[in-house]
Parts: sequence; C-alpha cells; structure tokens
Amino acid sequence: MSRDRENERATGMGPGVEFDLIRRLVARWGSTAVGLGDDAAVLDVPPGTKLVVSTDTSVDLVHFRSDWLTPGECAYRATVAALSDLAAMAAEPLGMLIAATLQSSLAGDLDALADGIAEAARAASCPIVGGDLSRGDRLSLTVTVLGTSTQPVRRSGAAAGQDIVVTGELGGPAESVRAFLAGTQPAPAHRERFARPVPRLAEARWLAAAGATALIDISDGLVPEARHVAAASGVTLAIDLGAVPVMQGADVRTAVASGEEYELLATVPPGLDVDAFVREFQIRLTRIGRVEAGEPTAAFLEGGARVDLPGGYDHFSP
Repeated sequence: MSRDRENERATGMGPGVEFDLIRRLVARWGSTAVGLGDDAAVLDVPPGTKLVVSTDTSVDLVHFRSDWLTPGECAYRATVAALSDLAAMAAEPLGMLIAATLQSSLAGDLDALADGIAEAARAASCPIVGGDLSRGDRLSLTVTVLGTSTQPVRRSGAAAGQDIVVTGELGGPAESVRAFLAGTQPAPAHRERFARPVPRLAEARWLAAAGATALIDISDGLVPEARHVAAASGVTLAIDLGAVPVMQGADVRTAVASGEEYELLATVPPGLDVDAFVREFQIRLTRIGRVEAGEPTAAFLEGGARVDLPGGYDHFSP
C-alpha cells in the first residue's frame, strides 16, 4: 500500500488539497489528536458530571496582529483563550475542536500554527478531537472546548461578606500592546505574558474546592469582568485599586482595563488560605476587595474614594 493510501486510511479521509492540509495537521499533532476522521467526535462523559462547553474566535487584526507575533504564538493564544473559559467555570478539559480559516499564503505556516495549538493542548491535557479547515482573506481560529465538572462555578454566586481575589499579576498584555502600537518592542516579561498566557485550569479547580462562589476569567479586563460578576450576583464588588497586583513596569489604571490577561477573578469565603494556594501554584493570589450588599456594580476605590475607570475591551465599541 502506498504511503498516500496509508495516510488516507489512517485519517479516514480521501484525496484532496484540503484533506492533505488536515493530514499535515494530524501528523504534526501526533497523540494530541484523537479519534479524528469521522463527521463528529464521540466522547465519554464521566458519570455524575456536567458537560461544560465554550467557543472562542480569534481573528487577525481584531484579537491579535500577525505582524506582532509568530504564527505559532497566534495559534497558542487563540487556544488558550478558549481553554481559559473552562478555567472560568472550574471545569476539567475533555477535548477541543479547531476551526481554522487560512489565507492561501499561510499554508506554509501550517506546521507552526499546528505546533502552537498543540503546545496549549498538551499543557492543558486537552486532546484535539475534531474541527474544520477553510480558506478566507484573513487568519481566523475558532476553538471549541469541552470540559466536565461535578459543580461548575458560575459568576452569579458572589455574596455579601465574601472576599474578592485575583490570581497572578495584571498589566503585561496592555503594556505590550502599548509598546507595539508605538513601534517599539515590549519589555520581555510583558511580551511573554501577552504572547504566552496561561489558562488557570488547575488553579480554578483549587479555588472551587476551597469554596469559591463566583469565578470569571479576565479576558476583557478586570473592570468589565468585575461588573459582570456584580450584575450576575446582584451585589457590589468593592475593589481597592491599590491592592490590585500589577506587573513591574505596568500602570495600574491601564492594567485593570487590560484584556487578554486570562487570570482569574473569584469571590471566596473570608479566611481562605492564600499561602496554601501560593505554595501549590507558585503564583500570587491577592485579596483586592470585599463583596457588599447594594447596587449591582463594581466600585473601584482609591484612598477610600470611588474612581471612574475605562470599561475595558468591547468587540463592537467604535
């Protein structure tokens, strides 16, 4: 049997340029890709768990700039953006599907794109179980992630008297974008946070086990994400601007409006063992405020006085 016929049989796809590209992806992904070749994926969901599903689209010149990042970094970030939605629900990854729209000129970058997706998938122990490939005038990656959880943590569970905590440090992505737009290179630490974010999957499950009542990932900025939790829970999130953990060299007001951080904002019972979290994950967990009864809003305070802050990223803002 010829090598081409062997590849066709192994993937369950016949001849054709599109299917050749898919076979290139599958060859690149190796054991990261499982069960491909049929029209749909078939997954086993553990008994007693709920299925958690999210889709995230990343488009060149909207969510990233391919002249700022390598093809592999663009693909890695797109995959992390979707995986972070599972973290926001304290779910454990089960599988992902990749829908890619490629320009003809990007076919040569297919291996790098595949490697970026695979790197994020392997780090999250989330196999690639299917997807779609198409041609268009701009690179676009849509990643659908599936996860499981016995008790997903929603954004609607915050209650008065609880603490507000945030993982990691903020501001790197915003400072990177500011540098790129100015025609300069960001500081290495800022660029690393922009190009290689980490979905806080295990950290979210730790927080859920420790009693977190509301969770959200900081994909559009701390300000709007806090407002989402407040609106969903019907409470006030009172946040001390001075307590927000900011990366060295970053500005706090820019940091709280910065999107694509992929850290977690959570409401937790008072007395949560922050030191235990730090020992477990070697990243910061910072108390930044308290949940209060009152108007469903996020109130950012500086020196005890409320301050107005930009609303963060909105896809359809002018």
